Amino acid sequence: MNNPRRKALSDIQSALEELKETLEELREEEEEYRNNIPENLWMSKRYKKSEEASSNLDSAYDSLEEVITYLESAIVI
Repeated sequence: MNNPRRKALSDIQSALEELKETLEELREEEEEYRNNIPENLWMSKRYKKSEEASSNLDSAYDSLEEVITYLESAIVI
């Protein structure tokens, strides 16, 4: 891989790292929101939607980490 492509991949990786940090903040906010729902509402639609959102955010975060790892590997080659 030549240096211009390596630099472009590195720039993409940096942008994704920033997005990952933002996503982590949103995950934490959603978790805090759910933790503040009273216990008597844990079986409510609102609580279940929050759980589902958190699960989706976790999956997105994990996928983003995987993409970053692939980019790191491509840059090194």
